Amino acid sequence: MELLLGCARAFAAGGALCAIGQLLIDRTALTPARILTLYVVAGVVLGATGLYAPFAEWAGAGAAVPLTGFGNTIARGVREAVEEDGLLGAIGGGLAASSAGISAAVCCGFLAALIFRPREK
Repeated sequence: MELLLGCARAFAAGGALCAIGQLLIDRTALTPARILTLYVVAGVVLGATGLYAPFAEWAGAGAAVPLTGFGNTIARGVREAVEEDGLLGAIGGGLAASSAGISAAVCCGFLAALIFRPREK
């Protein structure tokens, strides 16, 4: 029962974030690239202020997988690296914290390019 409830919370949180993004695409003049950037920056700001952690605790993967989770990971990595290494930690902390996700995205993109034949429309 607890697994089902966790899945329902993740679906609701991730679905709400996606629905907000779709509304922004449909109702504003913002481009998808700007909306994606807005989501990452929102994750950084919410993570830096400490508001994202309770939401991520409640939503699980529904908060960790979208771009807001990526922004939160960057903010957390920078904060931890600055505490450990001082101001120089601000340079590499975000990259170190998000390197696994970035590497997985690059590898999956490369494999998809090998398997499928891209063509122009």
